[in-house]
Amino acid sequence: MSIPDYMQCAEDHQTVLVVVQPVGIVPEDEFFRIYKRITSVAQVSIRDSQRNLYIRYRHHYLPENNEWGDFQTHRKVVGLISVTTCRSAKEWPQTSDRFHCQKDVFGATLYDSRLLVFGLQGEIAEQQRTDVAFYPSYDVCPDVEKRVEDFVESIFIVLETKRLDRATDKSGDKIPLLCVPFEKKDFVGLDTDSRHYKKRCQGRMRKHVGDLCLQAGMLQDALVHYHMAVELLRSVNDFLWLGAALEGLCSASVIFHYPGGTAGKASGREPSLAHGQGQAADAGKRHRPGAQEVLIDAGALTANGISADTSSEIGRAKNCLGPEDIIEKYKEAISYYGKYKNAGVIELEACVKAVRVLAIQKRAMEASEFLQNAVYINLGQLSEEEKIQRYSILSELYHLIGFHRKSAFFKRVAAMQCVAPTIPEPGWRACYKLLLETLSGYSLCLDPKDFSKGSHRGWAAVQVRLLHELVYASRRMGNPGLSVRHLSFLLQTMLDLLSDKEKKEVTQSLENYTSKCPGGMEVLTLPDGLKLPPVPLSKLPIVRSVKLLDLPVSLRPHKQKGLLENNMSSKSPFIYSPIIMHTRGEERTKKIEFRWVQGDVCEVQLMVYNPMPFELRVEHMGLLTSGVEFEALPAALSLPAESGLYPVTLVGVPRTAGNINVNGYHTSVFGVTSDCLLDGLPSVRTSGCVVEVIPSLPRLQLSTSLPRSAHPLRPSKEELSSSVSVQLFNGETQQLIITLENIGSEDLETLEVTSKACNTKEKLFGEFLSWDLEEAVSQLPLKPGQSVTLTVNVKVRLDFSGGENLLQDLNDDGISVTGLPISSPLRQVLKPRAETKPLGSESNKRVKVSSNHSSFRLLLLLWNLYGCWQPTLRCITTTNWTGVWTSIHLSITHMGICS
Repeated sequence: MSIPDYMQCAEDHQTVLVVVQPVGIVPEDEFFRIYKRITSVAQVSIRDSQRNLYIRYRHHYLPENNEWGDFQTHRKVVGLISVTTCRSAKEWPQTSDRFHCQKDVFGATLYDSRLLVFGLQGEIAEQQRTDVAFYPSYDVCPDVEKRVEDFVESIFIVLETKRLDRATDKSGDKIPLLCVPFEKKDFVGLDTDSRHYKKRCQGRMRKHVGDLCLQAGMLQDALVHYHMAVELLRSVNDFLWLGAALEGLCSASVIFHYPGGTAGKASGREPSLAHGQGQAADAGKRHRPGAQEVLIDAGALTANGISADTSSEIGRAKNCLGPEDIIEKYKEAISYYGKYKNAGVIELEACVKAVRVLAIQKRAMEASEFLQNAVYINLGQLSEEEKIQRYSILSELYHLIGFHRKSAFFKRVAAMQCVAPTIPEPGWRACYKLLLETLSGYSLCLDPKDFSKGSHRGWAAVQVRLLHELVYASRRMGNPGLSVRHLSFLLQTMLDLLSDKEKKEVTQSLENYTSKCPGGMEVLTLPDGLKLPPVPLSKLPIVRSVKLLDLPVSLRPHKQKGLLENNMSSKSPFIYSPIIMHTRGEERTKKIEFRWVQGDVCEVQLMVYNPMPFELRVEHMGLLTSGVEFEALPAALSLPAESGLYPVTLVGVPRTAGNINVNGYHTSVFGVTSDCLLDGLPSVRTSGCVVEVIPSLPRLQLSTSLPRSAHPLRPSKEELSSSVSVQLFNGETQQLIITLENIGSEDLETLEVTSKACNTKEKLFGEFLSWDLEEAVSQLPLKPGQSVTLTVNVKVRLDFSGGENLLQDLNDDGISVTGLPISSPLRQVLKPRAETKPLGSESNKRVKVSSNHSSFRLLLLLWNLYGCWQPTLRCITTTNWTGVWTSIHLSITHMGICS
């Protein structure tokens, strides 16, 4: 044998081999459809014998392997099922001849054969034949399984006949010497009458009968025959057949101990120790064989000089190997096989069988020793396909025993073998597929989310090498999109592990690939169904914090107080809970206090840095949002090499009202477009990403007829100030013309003007501001682009009666009055308060008024205050002013919002 069967397992020793092959021209899909139905009959309960026969099917089998059928009977082709297509009676003779030629290939070992003919109808098809079944088509063949069962029963009859014939020692008959193909020339000229030769013949025949008993479902008899064969063959140093007897003994014991099989799948096999007229298990029901009473065929065993046991318990105690003894006997058998160069395939298959048994026993280290031995078994000149198969099976076996990294190594070797220089047409698709299967062994997953959950696992250098091999294989396959995806994954997950030189090389390769096929965020589906998730390049650049910014002061909306109070009264009652649970997700979804306005430009500030050793150019960077329609205005960045934290402001315009959630940002780097979500960035700090967007508000531009003031006001955070000034004498009147222009996109529906006195006592003043809104209101609603004027009359009317109280009020306002204390009733020095700042100086009796769209400021000289006082007051410090504040608030109301 030159080609091993790597799928062999210990329980295959109890199967009979049936080959299913097409004859003539048969459509491949139709053949395998029938082949699947035939192979479904893998176990047949034989009538009248209460035993099970197990069948192993092959659609391809080398004839030279059939020559080893005497050495191990499960290698012998005992059944042939041919499938053919015959359309007319004229084709039938040729089809029949082909069938007989096919039988001649395995004729020496065949027990029975069948021919399934599809498509032939008429007189020939109506003939009743045992070995031929006619069907009108591949779709109309209801009794295929039934015919296969009948075929298997006929094989069992022949098998049982051969077993009884070989097991009975007929007096006077000479036992033939069974040989393997390469031994025949070694026994030419030997003395066939010597005792050594006879023992050799007896030992080999015992081993052969043990194989037949095992196939016929007589497990206990097989154990007995194997034990006798071992003793006979050991005495004559027949090591090759001694190894076979030991392996048969191991197989029978494995079948007894592990009825579920060792092939890694539930075979549904049901061991039976009964034979002859003994009791057996019911067909189709799994059982524990040790719980059954078994009757031994005393006649057959006594004829061979073996005393009969009356129960399976006694026979098992004497003959069945224990779990540990099974492995020891496998080692001994393999050592005997190793003495023969031509038995390399037998040795390799025995190692595979032992590994499967050790995997069931959870003895991984011992299994690895068998596999290590299998690696060094020389099978001669193997083809590239055979090498690929060998390395792939070794990989699967290492995976079976839990050696995942070793499994990945051999799988990778098999992948490299697919594109060996000696292959005329390299199989890059097969290479890529095998490389993908090695990822789990190297602790590598192509989902970038797995790398954000914890620390890096596995050997980084091997992982980087493997990813480069995937990139190269996908390029040779003609799929640059896969190359871009794997390079993006390499940059995203292995960036911290790459040297500066490697970073430059990877980014250059990525740019070359993306020039042909830009990278995106779509899911790539491979031909075998594997899906590659998108890889967002969130490390190019790295974002550390995200902060949503409030609108500029001139654009911030403010709720009306009346509406705010109504909303507060309608809120649900507050319920206190001592349990406070904070999570990062809750912080990110926390609603922010300020509001954005529909149609106004909104800003989000990101703190980023460039981890690359060269300048990083971000061609496109914008916001990702949900909840409302949002127009993101992209930005382009150019970050210096290995820069520190760098502020970047991303802007956009909400087009509808509602709650907007800033989910992340999108970038375009090296030709790869990425959507980076904040939920996937655990290192990003943010104080909340949900903002309420209110409907569009009117926007007004205010201008006045007065010049700007040299002393601007300091308004509160919620107020705007544009100070203008005017100088008036007491009793003088002047008009202030205020122009309001609608520069927004909404109509102005309501105009309200109010005044407010600030920082002084109202009793000092009369009403010096007056206006008429009738003309302005008549022009409402104010359309976008239109303007309206408002005239405000400023008339200074000051009441100076009650001098003592006046000066005390001035003192309360922080005014310092100094002079000679002659006969004035107020002979005292009033010092300014610490927080009072001088407001300026004037040497005349005019009043200065500062005003803007929200407030008017009235500044009064102290000199004018003392015009009616006693003349003994020589001087007054002219640098001391009293600040008298009056404001006019223009309230523009729209949709319940004040601005």
